Amino acid sequence: MIERIIRWSTHNRFFVWVIILVLTAGGIWSVYNTPIDAIPDLSENQVIVYTEWMGRNPQIIEDQITYPLVSSLQGIPKVKAIRASSMFGMSFVFVIFDDNAEIYWARTRVLERLNFAQNNLPQGVVPSLGPDGTGVGHVFWYTLQGKGYDLGELRAIQDWYLKYALQNVEGVSEIASFGGFQKNYQISINPEKLIYFDVSVMEISEALKNNNRDAGGSIVDINSAGYMIKGNGYIKSVEDIEDISIKSENTIPIKIKDVADVQITSTQRLGFTDENGEGEVTGGVVVARYGENPGEVIKRIKSKLKDIEKGLPPGVKIKTAYDRTDLINASIATLKEALWSEILVVSLVVLVFLFHLQSAIVAIITIPLSVLIGFIMIKTFGITLNIMTLGGIALAIGDLIDAGIVMTENAYKNLVKEVLNEG
Repeated sequence: MIERIIRWSTHNRFFVWVIILVLTAGGIWSVYNTPIDAIPDLSENQVIVYTEWMGRNPQIIEDQITYPLVSSLQGIPKVKAIRASSMFGMSFVFVIFDDNAEIYWARTRVLERLNFAQNNLPQGVVPSLGPDGTGVGHVFWYTLQGKGYDLGELRAIQDWYLKYALQNVEGVSEIASFGGFQKNYQISINPEKLIYFDVSVMEISEALKNNNRDAGGSIVDINSAGYMIKGNGYIKSVEDIEDISIKSENTIPIKIKDVADVQITSTQRLGFTDENGEGEVTGGVVVARYGENPGEVIKRIKSKLKDIEKGLPPGVKIKTAYDRTDLINASIATLKEALWSEILVVSLVVLVFLFHLQSAIVAIITIPLSVLIGFIMIKTFGITLNIMTLGGIALAIGDLIDAGIVMTENAYKNLVKEVLNEG
């Protein structure tokens, strides 16, 4: 078989060069269009269901949320296993699918089951799907810095400006905020005043719920003009909460400020984010969507950040904390170094020991062409370029050196013998 290929190649040089040019073009196209990442994705094909029910202990979460969800999610096609975790105020259910299951098909199947499972959950508890990213999807981290701004203000900029702006970047699954303080209205109830005014905690909760909403009205025609009536009732300040009436006693309203103290605080934190031991910071994590090219996603994020910085408050700057592009570029540089250095070694060996330039050119062409063919196969089978695959290609180049030197020398000797015999 090999002899026939060699014989056909020697008699059809034009077609051989056409094939070489086609493989070169296909290899170069594959290099630029294959997703490149630094870390191989070894995570399982899973869909995460996240449910929040604050204030409840893990046992209640397990009995009333986690167990009903796991029971309802049983029987989904192509599911290998369902794992769950219950903690204070939160429930996580991990639905693990077969490796050949398409991720968005899997998310759709889980979402269909959740529509029925919600009937078995407590009122007001709504489960949601986790982001469509992988375990290695955290491709870019950034922090906010600004003199004269506290961590609460920086976190507000992150949550209400940066997060929504970056969420629309193509290939981004989620922008996860970290650090800082989240603004929160805290109502500290005085138990003695509750007893004195004969008010229950549930009455306070209902009063807050009923008085934190806008009311719609009809349209009133005045002088041939229609005016839409609307009642503004959303809470905007501490005073709005303090003035909410809980109930009336002998025509005298009992307000929240009569039984509780209202103040602005931050949500309870279980930790903080420190950068290089220089102090606490706040910022965000960019999670790339499943199947996206991390390198391209990072480029789009950096371009978007340049536009966003123009609208930040004076003195606030965005600092890059982690950029996977550096590791990706280092992996690619390692492959380039191995490729060119080994081509140089083969060429020098052939030139020094054979004194034959054409043989050296053969080695110079075959080694990069073999690498390009490898890239074509990687693109064809949908494999992502990462530090493992690039390292494998670099090691394979070492085998090509042996083949290039040995086969070139053997062919050269046979050609010399044939020339001598003919002479």
